[in-house]
Amino acid sequence: MTQRRYCGIIPARYASTRFPGKPLTMILGKPMFWHVYTRAKRCSLLTDVVLATDDERIALAAEELAVPFVYTASDHQSGSDRVYEAALKLGLSSDTVVVNIQGDEPALDPAHIACLLTPFFNDPEVRVTTLAYPVQTSAVENPNRVKVALAVNNDALYFSRSPIPYMRNARPDSGDAVYFGHIGLYAYTLVTLGVFTGLSQSPLELVEGLEQLRFLENNIPIKVAIVAEPSQAVDVPEDVARVEQILLSENNGNLN
Repeated sequence: MTQRRYCGIIPARYASTRFPGKPLTMILGKPMFWHVYTRAKRCSLLTDVVLATDDERIALAAEELAVPFVYTASDHQSGSDRVYEAALKLGLSSDTVVVNIQGDEPALDPAHIACLLTPFFNDPEVRVTTLAYPVQTSAVENPNRVKVALAVNNDALYFSRSPIPYMRNARPDSGDAVYFGHIGLYAYTLVTLGVFTGLSQSPLELVEGLEQLRFLENNIPIKVAIVAEPSQAVDVPEDVARVEQILLSENNGNLN
């Protein structure tokens, strides 16, 4: 039997309201997308890692750095749509597991990808996976920090910008309620990703502004793997210095 393929795809869009040209932002002498690609390649479970972009400048830079890429349309509504188009252009088989790797994670922990993929090895019925991490009670009110409530089997029950669960009847001996923050790294079978991109935006997705709720509202379960903490992302230019310090600390200045 042919071995299942696990393909990482990094959506890299040039246009951004808050941070135009973010994939080309230089970090320790290399563009951000190169760091994301290099970190993802360290996960031995991935059979391929490919950049998906709509911009010639990003494509040219990828070519110069020997980063494989595919061109995608510029009018995609989300990164998931871009990843699906790239997967189709790559000619991936229907049972391929596709990993949507955020393009603004230059300090990505390769072990997180391994955690994301492990449920697919353990259960052939798994269709979608994502990651979560324990969040301190003091941080749960932040609407930019998405929370997830879990079933006993670690399936996602709900994602929200509000604190979930609400601690109304916590037992005195239970301590603080356990809150989990969501990490926007996803893996899906290609068939499931195709189903997802073909669905209309769902009511709760629109209310919360959270794309992953479309899965749950359409009865597509999401298995959640727990990791200790998220990687440092680059959301605004000020984050670049933080990432550089992390990379220098990890590698003693050596990026290769």
